[in-house]
Amino acid sequence: MLCELCNEQDATVHLTQVVEGQIKKLHLCEACAQKSGFDVQGPISITDILLGMGVKNMPASKPVGSEKSCPRCHMSRTDFKKTGRFGCAACYDAFAEDLPVLLRAMHRSDRHIGKFPANEQKRHLLEEELERLQVELKQAIAEEKYEDAATLRDRIHRFSEEMAANGESPA
Repeated sequence: MLCELCNEQDATVHLTQVVEGQIKKLHLCEACAQKSGFDVQGPISITDILLGMGVKNMPASKPVGSEKSCPRCHMSRTDFKKTGRFGCAACYDAFAEDLPVLLRAMHRSDRHIGKFPANEQKRHLLEEELERLQVELKQAIAEEKYEDAATLRDRIHRFSEEMAANGESPA
């Protein structure tokens, strides 16, 4: 099998990634893998993929001498790529410009939603819906759309009663 980048040499580096249930494979020769930033001699980590060719718009690696490092623990970006973990809390500030792209690549979002216990998730969703309705009500009043505001007020009232009947406390 030929390298997918140069189409000249045999592919000896094979990467497999599962994205949204789809399997994507990349076959590279050793030279193209090294040019892409993969350490073909050492173990490969997910951060190598995310900080390397797997993430678009990630700032390119800088030469080792000019590489940014944390002022507190002196961890470099290369060290972070190898371990996949920051050395201390100050690393978050030191590498702040790299984080949004990295988080979007890892989690498909740069906003943390978190997890809820099964019974709490329903309550949380109901509270969000009630909050959304209340924002719409304020907007309708501000725009002097009083008929829409009355409809929203009634929906909020019914929604609150429904939550109370189900043992949920309205926000």
